[in-house]
Amino acid sequence: MPEPADPVRNETNLWKVVVASSAGTLIEWYDFYIFGSLATILAAKFFPTGNETVALLSTLATFATGFVVRPFGALFFGRVGDLVGRKYAFLVTLLIMGLSTFAIGLLPDYATIGLFAPLALLVLRLLQGLALGGEYGGAATYVAEHAPLGRRGFYTSFIQTTATLGLFVSLGVILLLRQTLGDDSFSAWGWRVPFLLSIVLVAFSYLIRTRLTESPLFAQMKAAGLVSRSPLRDSFLNRENRRLVIVALFGATAGQGVIWYTGQFYALYYLQTVLKVGFVTANYVIAVALLLGTPLFIVFGALSDRIGRKSIMMTGCLLALLTYIPIYRAMTAAAGFDPGRGVSEAPNVVALTLLVFVQVVYVTMVYGPIAAFLVELFPTRIRYTSMSLPYHIGNGIFGGLVPLIATVIVAKTGNMYAGLYYPMAIAGMTFIVGMLYVRERPGIERTDGHRPVDR
Repeated sequence: MPEPADPVRNETNLWKVVVASSAGTLIEWYDFYIFGSLATILAAKFFPTGNETVALLSTLATFATGFVVRPFGALFFGRVGDLVGRKYAFLVTLLIMGLSTFAIGLLPDYATIGLFAPLALLVLRLLQGLALGGEYGGAATYVAEHAPLGRRGFYTSFIQTTATLGLFVSLGVILLLRQTLGDDSFSAWGWRVPFLLSIVLVAFSYLIRTRLTESPLFAQMKAAGLVSRSPLRDSFLNRENRRLVIVALFGATAGQGVIWYTGQFYALYYLQTVLKVGFVTANYVIAVALLLGTPLFIVFGALSDRIGRKSIMMTGCLLALLTYIPIYRAMTAAAGFDPGRGVSEAPNVVALTLLVFVQVVYVTMVYGPIAAFLVELFPTRIRYTSMSLPYHIGNGIFGGLVPLIATVIVAKTGNMYAGLYYPMAIAGMTFIVGMLYVRERPGIERTDGHRPVDR
C-alpha cells in the first residue's frame, strides 16, 4: 500500500478533532459509570430485599455484564469502523449508549414489576456494554490518525482522560443531587436524574460529532480501494497479527485494566462496603483524588512520546503489585476502622484522599500511553478491529470484574485484603509478559499489515 498522507497538521483543526472526540467519549463513560456509582442504591431498587450482600452482589454481577459484552461490541463495531469508517461507528455507539442510559432512568423498580425489573436492567446494561465496546477504539483511532507521528501519545492522552473524567462527572452529579435533594428524596426518585440527564448530553455530543470529517488515513486508504474486506479474518486468522493481539492483551491491557478498576472503582467499594465510610465522604475522597490525578494522563502520554510507552506502563504494573497491600492497610488505619464493630470512626479524609491519589497515579501510568501503544501496534486497514478486542477484554473482562471478584473473595475468606490478590496477580502477569514480549516503535505508522514501516 502507498504511504498514507500526512495526518492533519493544522493545530486548530486537530484540537477540534480532539475536543469533539473526547467530549463524546466522556459522555459515554459518564453513562456507563453512573451504574457503578449508584450500585448500592440500585441493589435496593431492582433486587429483592432481605439480604443486602446478595442484593449488592447481584447488582455488581449486572454491572459486570456490561464489561463482559464489551469485547463483542469491539468485534462488531470494530468491523464496521474498518469497513465503513471511524466516524460512522462512533456516532452509532453514542446513540445506543445514550438511549440505553436514558431508559434506565425510566425503568420501574422491583416493587412495581417484580422480576421484570432486574431483567430489563440487565438488557439495558448489555446494550451499554456493546456500545462502549465500539466507542473507545473508534475515538482513539480517529484522534491518532489525525495526530502528527511522534506526538500521538500526547494527543490520544486526552481520550484517556475521559474514562476518569466520566467517573468524576458521574460522582459529581450524584453528590450534587444528593446534597440538594436530601437522602430520602434522592433514594426515592432523585437517583433517576443522572440517567435521564444523559439524553441531553448525548444529543449535544452527537451534533458536534456529525460535523467531523473522516480520518485522513482511512479516507485515503478507502479512496485507493485498500480497505480490508474482512477485518475479523485479517485481524485474528493472520498468524502475526493474532500474536500481536495476544501480546497486547496479556502484556499490556489486562494489567492496565485491573489497575484502572482497582484504583478507582474497587477503592470506592472498599471505602463504602468494607470500611463502612459514609456514602458522601467516600465519594468525595474518590472525586478529589481523580481531579488531582487526571492531568497526569496527559503528562505520561506526552512522556511516552519521548521515552516509549512500555517502560511507563510496566513501571505502573510493578508498583501496583508491590504496594497495593500496604496502601489498603494504610487506608484501613486512616479510616479509623474498628473490625470488631465493623464501622469507621472519624476517618482521616486527607490521608484517604492521598492514598487513593497514589492509586490514581498508577492508573495514569498504565492508561495514559495505552491508546498510542495500541494504535502503533496494528496496521491502518484493520486497526479499529485489532486494537479494540484486546483493549476491551483487558478492561472489560480482566478489569471490569475486579469489584465483583474482589468482593466475592473477601466474602468467602473473611480477609478484608484478599480482594487485592486478583488485581495483583494480573498486574504481575502483565509485567512479566510485557517485559519479555512487548516490542514498541513510537512514531511509526503501520501500513502493510505485517511489519512497521518508517515514515
